[in-house]
Amino acid sequence: MSVLVTETEAQDWLRDKLGVNASGMDRLSRLVDLLLEENERQNLVARGTLPHVWVRHIVDSAQLLHVSRETLPAGEWLDLGTGAGFPGLAIAALQLDRPVTLVDSRRLRTEWLQRAADALGLANVRVVLSRVEDLPSGPHAVISARAFAPLDKLVTLSARFSTPDTLWLLPKGARAAQELQMLPESWNHLFHVEQSLTDANAGIITGRLLGEKAAPAHVFRQRGHK
Repeated sequence: MSVLVTETEAQDWLRDKLGVNASGMDRLSRLVDLLLEENERQNLVARGTLPHVWVRHIVDSAQLLHVSRETLPAGEWLDLGTGAGFPGLAIAALQLDRPVTLVDSRRLRTEWLQRAADALGLANVRVVLSRVEDLPSGPHAVISARAFAPLDKLVTLSARFSTPDTLWLLPKGARAAQELQMLPESWNHLFHVEQSLTDANAGIITGRLLGEKAAPAHVFRQRGHK
C-alpha cells in the first residue's frame, strides 16, 4: 500500500479517493486554520506535525471512513479522548448527517472543540466534558479513539457503549498488532489490523466486539459500574 507523504498527496486523496467535494474541502481547510491558530494558545498537537497537518491529522482521521473492510454503519459516532478533535471533529466535518459525540476530560480542550464546531457550523457535533468512566452507558454505531488507551483497557472501559453491530476504528501506531495480540482471550471479537495510509509503520485496529466469552454475545457487562 502506498503511504501518503506530501500535503498535496493528502488533499488529492481526499478529493479523488474519498470523494470529498469542494464544500467539504473548505470545511477541512477552515479546521486546519482554526487548529493552527489555537495551537498558539494551547498545545493541541505537536508543533512538529504542523507542516504536515493534512497528512498527520486530517487524512489520518479521514482514512477511518475508508480503511475498514466492513460497511460503515449508520448512526452515532463516539470519539473517546478526542483531544484536538481527531478523528472525531474531522469526521463530523465530512459527514454532516451523522451525529458525532466528542468526549474529553480536559476543559480547555472541550471549550476549543465547541468553538471549532460552532465556527464550522457543525450542528451534528456534541461535545462532552467527562472521563470515559463517568459517561452513561448506551450503544453507538461507531467507536473511535486515537492514542487514548491501550486496547485491553480501552475495551474494558468502552464495551458498554458497544453492541455486536458497532464498528470500532482505533488508530494505534506501530503497536497495533502487538496490542491486538495482548487483548485477553475472554473477549470475543472480530478485530483485525489495517495498514495506515499516513504512516508505513502504523496500523489501525478495526472490527467488532462481540462480548465476553463467559456471557452470551449480546450481553456486555458494565465492568466497574453498578
